[in-house]
Amino acid sequence: MSWLVTGGAGYIGAHIVRALADAGLPPVVIDDLSSGHASFVPDGVPFVQGSILDRDLVERTLREHDVEGVIHVAGFKYAGVSVQRPLHTYSQNVEGTRIVLEAMDAAGVPRLVFSSSAAVYGTPDVELVTEDLPKRPASPYGESKLIGEWLLRDQAVATAGAQHPLRHTSLRYFNVVGSGDPSIYDTSPHNLFPLVFEALVEGRTPRIYGDDYGTPDGTNVRDYVHVADIAAAHVVAAQRLAAGEPVEPAYNLGSRNGLSVREIMDAMARVTGIDFTPEIAARRPGDPDRIVATGELAARDLDWANRYSVDEMVRSGWEARTAAR
Repeated sequence: MSWLVTGGAGYIGAHIVRALADAGLPPVVIDDLSSGHASFVPDGVPFVQGSILDRDLVERTLREHDVEGVIHVAGFKYAGVSVQRPLHTYSQNVEGTRIVLEAMDAAGVPRLVFSSSAAVYGTPDVELVTEDLPKRPASPYGESKLIGEWLLRDQAVATAGAQHPLRHTSLRYFNVVGSGDPSIYDTSPHNLFPLVFEALVEGRTPRIYGDDYGTPDGTNVRDYVHVADIAAAHVVAAQRLAAGEPVEPAYNLGSRNGLSVREIMDAMARVTGIDFTPEIAARRPGDPDRIVATGELAARDLDWANRYSVDEMVRSGWEARTAAR
């Protein structure tokens, strides 16, 4: 029996693949390499190159590899870009999830861990985000993730009396950073860590967008969580589903405290040894002052914890990025 990781050649998915293997759960990967890298898939792990929009391919992969559950990571993950490309976002994230569920139903695969997002909350005006907070996504990306959660919920209701009723949980996470393996690094053109790393590698000065927020140092505060901790939570969720243990419909993988952009910049200079003063640019529209979640439910059920300091998060990411030169 194996677990299929959709998007398993991507930054987060590749870490989940390794965490599954380490836990004794054989992984299988399907990825169209639109943002992933074949080199991120470990030797010996079955790799199917193709799109989750190809229903026949997904079902065939499930059957041929005796898959008992799916960790669904594949998707279009750029919230800002989704505003300009809503149709593409919905195709990849909503239709893609629907097709995965349809293929699972046909193949009799009853377990799904869904990589959701804190984007389902939009810009909440609260100190700490909890799972029961109203969902008000502010982008097509956030909307697509929320619809994905609805699809899981509705399919679980529809199959409750079937031979293979769907059991599922969704993991909502925030800013995933660092590296748990020097051969894997974040290659996103939109995330803070790779943007800063690329600037430093190229001799440019990193940029802060806005320093007049209502926070202690004027820069916005976010949850930054290490990718290895994220991967570990996915594996525990898969194990609980496989064991028939109870799970919540959704969990926040948050830090409770958060870090400001300036704190990240200070850590970047400290860890890399490259002294720089960030440029200050205008705020980006729609950026809230603070979004931080508790992670209490995940700590209770998924052994969730923030096991890395900010310096360790930066160091692991920087070492992986510089090793790729």
